[in-house]
Amino acid sequence: MVPRYHWATCVNINEGIVHGIPRKEVVFRKGDVVSVDLGMFYQGFHTDTSFTEGVEVDAKTQQFIELGRIVLDRAITQAVVGNRIYDISKAIQESIEEKGFTPIRALVGHGIGRKLHEDPQIPCYINGTREDSPIIPNNATLAIEVMYTQGKPEVAVLDDGWTVSVRDGKISALFEETIAVTKNGPLVLTT
Repeated sequence: MVPRYHWATCVNINEGIVHGIPRKEVVFRKGDVVSVDLGMFYQGFHTDTSFTEGVEVDAKTQQFIELGRIVLDRAITQAVVGNRIYDISKAIQESIEEKGFTPIRALVGHGIGRKLHEDPQIPCYINGTREDSPIIPNNATLAIEVMYTQGKPEVAVLDDGWTVSVRDGKISALFEETIAVTKNGPLVLTT
């Protein structure tokens, strides 16, 4: 339900981060890092989820990919009533940078619900002060995204008008879940 996007999923390879158009002529090859992003619209509400997998990648690349799963789990634990969006962003940035990688800055996670992209924005890095960051309320629904790269964070939109890739051609990865913030803690709605 994104205007002018006519595919059910987004498929990104290697330096691709988001919005990659799936094409039948694209063949995954040994060593590729593939990210899949998909959403569902059901009974008036959206969900958004993403994962990254390697195609017979080396151990170092596999560790890079696995980091995203770990970081997403850490970020989700911060999505509790009374915390701030800053806390989620901090968990993402610190966990990625401590392993020598770079969070993407041009793209963000987001609130989600009746619209696919709602407030608040959830950067993968600390943006401003904690006190100025939105407080996470009970019953909020958030699409927490972990987007990171082995190189520099600068991105570009490719000629197809959709695919966003890192400019330096380094490998990137994406992990995302839609969660509901409840009084009992975060509840993952996608998996």
